[in-house]
Amino acid sequence: MTAHSPLASPRATRMVLERHGLHTKKSFGQHFLIDDGVVGRILEVARPDPDGTVLEVGPGIGTLSVALLASTGALIALERDEDLLPVLAETCADAEGRYAVRKGDALTLAWDEVEMLCAEHGWKVPRMLVANLPYAVAATLILDYFDRFPLLESATVMVQSEVADRILAQPGTKAYGAYTVKLGLRARVTRRFEVNPGCFFPPPRVSSAVIRLERATPSFGQDPEVEDAGITEELIAAAQVMADAAFAQRRKTLRNSLRSHLVSRGCPADAVDDIIAGTGLAPTVRGETLAQGDFLRLGQQLLRVSSGTAGTGPR
Repeated sequence: MTAHSPLASPRATRMVLERHGLHTKKSFGQHFLIDDGVVGRILEVARPDPDGTVLEVGPGIGTLSVALLASTGALIALERDEDLLPVLAETCADAEGRYAVRKGDALTLAWDEVEMLCAEHGWKVPRMLVANLPYAVAATLILDYFDRFPLLESATVMVQSEVADRILAQPGTKAYGAYTVKLGLRARVTRRFEVNPGCFFPPPRVSSAVIRLERATPSFGQDPEVEDAGITEELIAAAQVMADAAFAQRRKTLRNSLRSHLVSRGCPADAVDDIIAGTGLAPTVRGETLAQGDFLRLGQQLLRVSSGTAGTGPR
């Protein structure tokens, strides 16, 4: 059977690191993938466009990069560890002209940098993120990219199983929270598979999962009158504010939690009651029981109140 990545084995990974005098760094959360079968499954789930461009975060020594470069037109990688740049120059040398590495924090990436790089090389702008993400920033980065990069259509990423559970959580469950709601307003999970610690060098102390997220338009649910209002970026942002507010004090009622969060940000206390009343929700429910459509309705009412009350808009 043909290997997807020649670097996806314990021996190959150790040889590359030893050749460059390197060790894995806990400070960067480095756990290099050493299972070629997992690399193959990632490619299967991601479905890279042979003529497209893929964005990768945390390429490490290039284990996944090499496989992606054999499946797509071009690859842009973001790597924080400066010591790995010479490694990537070696392991991805065969892809000269189709591969670029940006050194720095992926959370500071600006989309115009990506567009300029693509224009310089004549590449298509990436619409897909594929990555074995550093676990410390994985949850933040996924939401940040779907929020800030509207051209991003999908993300196939390795995360902690706990993060995958939060993303997929349903209302009323322990894992369901503001993060679930906010990301759910941007994307939906279409695939998931588990990856055991032995597939990495060194093995992490947590379980891992690969998930595929696809950009999706949020829904109010079954309320046709509200559906007619349409979904806008302003409304999504307002719904995300309301998710943060509803879960700010998880065990409190919706009314008390919204008051605690919004009043401190300039929203009058009586306006909070108006917001809840406008949705038809009971003020005694808790945020953990609310569905996506409920948060959109709360966001809609926040915008209505904000239009007449300074300082209460989405932040």
